[in-house]
Amino acid sequence: MADKSLDDSWADALEESEESNEGNVDNKDKKVESGASEDAAFAELGNGKTSSSGERNLDFLLDLPLKVTVELGRNTMLIDKMLQMTQGSVIELEKAAGEPVEIFVNNKLLGKGEVIVVNDRFGVRITEIISQADRIKNMS
Repeated sequence: MADKSLDDSWADALEESEESNEGNVDNKDKKVESGASEDAAFAELGNGKTSSSGERNLDFLLDLPLKVTVELGRNTMLIDKMLQMTQGSVIELEKAAGEPVEIFVNNKLLGKGEVIVVNDRFGVRITEIISQADRIKNMS
């Protein structure tokens, strides 16, 4: 029973819900007509599925999309300078050529890397991933 898949657990919960609601259909109609309300009843949650190491099973998160951003550099300029820009203007960045670029995942710093070209497309080779402790500090 402990080895049931998540889908089986959901299916069992839905069946229990449908069975308990079948007897309450007439009662609900009567309460709606009379204007009475009923407090919601919720089943007790279990501890959830855990792995042998004690961590929760988070496999369902593996298909979530994440926004990955690579920052080549930054610069600040006055609006006057920006309005004077034309096609072909150059914006100087604070980073030197060949310096590592920052890699962000959902706007949180993940690490650093170097810019590469693969099949006429830019890419980034990850050279450093910040420690888990530093990532947690950067989350706030």
